[in-house]
Amino acid sequence: MKIGILSKRKGHFTGEIQKHLEIRGHEVKILTANNLNINEMLLNRDLYILKSKHLLYLYAGYFLEANMIPVIPNTNISYIHKNRVESYFSMKNMGLLCPKIFMGTFKTLKSQLQESSFPLISKPMLGSGSRDVKVYNSLQDFNVPTENYLYLENFIKGTHYLAYFIGNEICICEKRPLSNEHQDTELIESDKEIEKYLIKWKEKYNLLFGHLDLVRETNTNKLYVVDSGTFPEFTNWKRDSDPTSKICDLILKEYRALKN
Repeated sequence: MKIGILSKRKGHFTGEIQKHLEIRGHEVKILTANNLNINEMLLNRDLYILKSKHLLYLYAGYFLEANMIPVIPNTNISYIHKNRVESYFSMKNMGLLCPKIFMGTFKTLKSQLQESSFPLISKPMLGSGSRDVKVYNSLQDFNVPTENYLYLENFIKGTHYLAYFIGNEICICEKRPLSNEHQDTELIESDKEIEKYLIKWKEKYNLLFGHLDLVRETNTNKLYVVDSGTFPEFTNWKRDSDPTSKICDLILKEYRALKN
């Protein structure tokens, strides 16, 4: 089978997926910004894996799906989880607890925020993870020389978690606040409420794999979802199973189901 991988890089987890699929006899090509043209030439492959949620690859995914070429994960679901606002409200509509948010220009927000609103955390409208994230502890810290729209959340003080799932297997790790997926974490054996959140999210969108970032607030013990990802690197997957082979198996199984 001819498989394309839409990815911003060729190495790391993308390279592992390519190698695993090639060992199994598939012809695999990674398409990055350097060699991706969204045209009919893309239609000579049987399946595409949407590794990156950057807009270029999402546009390619929409083009492929419009031409009846399977894309896994689904492009629209991937977009929902790239767009910070859509992702936030999708979680709330599922009944998952999320921090209070504020959106608007710097001038508008500064005139309305109170000291009791802090600490706040700013996040980019498009994206996930800890990149371009900043914490503001008071109105004095909140000095952003831009008229772009801002997205702010209440910063929840508590224990931070990175929670993966691949199929029915779950891996939950405790991590440092604001750290990204690649920094060290500590495996915890179980947290039934986190597992319940993961399963509810997985079943809502029929996801094969993914991750949530969560915080258990110190004062209230409430569990908040603060970020989501539909195709993480699984850097901190600490179970005995190999994430690359499990994910490739799930993708190929989904492809066969879509074709049938």
